[in-house]
Amino acid sequence: MKVLVSGGAGFIGHNTAIFLKHLGYEVLVFDNLERATALALKKLSNHGIPVLKGSILNVKAFDAAIKGVDVVVHAAAYINVEESVKKPALYFKNNILGTANVAKACLDRSVELLIYISSAAVYGEPKTLPISENYPADPISPYGLTKLMGERTVEFYSKKGLKAVTLRLFNVYGPGQSSAYAGVITRFIENISKGLPPIIYGDGEQTRDFIHVEDVAEAIRLAMEKNAANETFNIASGKPTKIKALANLAIELAGLKLKPIYAEPRVGDIKHSLADIAKAQRILGFKPKTSLEEGLKNLIQTMKRKTEET
Repeated sequence: MKVLVSGGAGFIGHNTAIFLKHLGYEVLVFDNLERATALALKKLSNHGIPVLKGSILNVKAFDAAIKGVDVVVHAAAYINVEESVKKPALYFKNNILGTANVAKACLDRSVELLIYISSAAVYGEPKTLPISENYPADPISPYGLTKLMGERTVEFYSKKGLKAVTLRLFNVYGPGQSSAYAGVITRFIENISKGLPPIIYGDGEQTRDFIHVEDVAEAIRLAMEKNAANETFNIASGKPTKIKALANLAIELAGLKLKPIYAEPRVGDIKHSLADIAKAQRILGFKPKTSLEEGLKNLIQTMKRKTEET
């Protein structure tokens, strides 16, 4: 089976591409390389995964790239909430128009399955927890809105015959996450590795549902192999973690004596997030394997090795 990962030089994209290659899939990456890291490109090269340079906004380039492809994993997107607030038009163009191009090309090329990588940001600020897939979508940032419009676009083409699965990812973390667009875990560990305290935006009482990127890649594999076309799934751990508890755990695992620094809350950030993953468990057989403590330990050790090498 031949799989193309759009945005495959990004954090989730390159980890997914490598994961699938290890399982024996024929994998190639399509990425404009605008926000790719040298580390991601090196890892893709080391695993013999071809990288096709091109933009999802270029219809002809993407159409040519998916010729002969069985499955497209659409992970290409701008993902920074703060940036989306400042530059909404940039996000509307790339995330919505780009997804429309991807979906239509997949339909025209009779691609067997499109897996659309969406986000928990589509839910906005939930009034009840945990959040199931039928919870009303009400994004509070332009980023969340573009991911929701991407979902609607994929649904539109599904009615035309496209087979697609939407995965709403919660707070993904793991190796290879860019410092420029990193999640809270990566930012905490980068500070701690320098002997600096982690910075918490807000009071630290906010909760997140963290999921390791390898568990995300496994969810993508399951979506490819199960008959779940035209379904939407939450992909998360199903466990809430307070941000201040996360900071203290990272400090403890690093063996340091630090105290977090508190700063003003960031625009577009929600207070609480927790997924109901029962549907993914039931239909896909999805079961997260990497605990938060294990994932943090591995990241801290990796960061420590890098620090010692430099």
